[in-house]
Amino acid sequence: MKALKTTIIILMMIGMSSVKAQSGVVKSEYKAHAKGWLVDINEAYEVSKKTGKPILANFTGTDWCGWCIKLKREVFDTPEFKAWAAKNVVLIELDFPRRFQLPENIKQQNYNLAKAFNVTGYPTIWVFNLGKDKEGKFNIDALGKTGYVKGTAAFTSGVDAMIAKGKK
Repeated sequence: MKALKTTIIILMMIGMSSVKAQSGVVKSEYKAHAKGWLVDINEAYEVSKKTGKPILANFTGTDWCGWCIKLKREVFDTPEFKAWAAKNVVLIELDFPRRFQLPENIKQQNYNLAKAFNVTGYPTIWVFNLGKDKEGKFNIDALGKTGYVKGTAAFTSGVDAMIAKGKK
């Protein structure tokens, strides 16, 4: 994980230059495909910083990836997951659609994050803490990753274990 953290820090410093980290959060007209999910890493950072919750990032293909759609339907859309997420994590959807275009800043942000986290398939879910150094550059403490997991209880218990491991 230490090597991953260093790699992510370096890639984030390079990649996030196109998505300016500002003291204020820039709101985009583009919205996530589910209520409660964010699409901007700067906004997720601000919420995480304010609440002390880690970020749960869903690297997905909302309009083409069968496993992503199945995970959303079987886990993310359930009342149990929504209640768990509200208490435990900040949600961000990092979409890679094929049938529509994302705003360029979101597209570039998602690409940079996928590269930083070495995402090679979808869905990939990363849980991490996000901070900034004195120069305003992001640093990431990766807690763990998962993919499709059948059932809300199995999914949330796996993420709970990642979060608990990160607190040690």
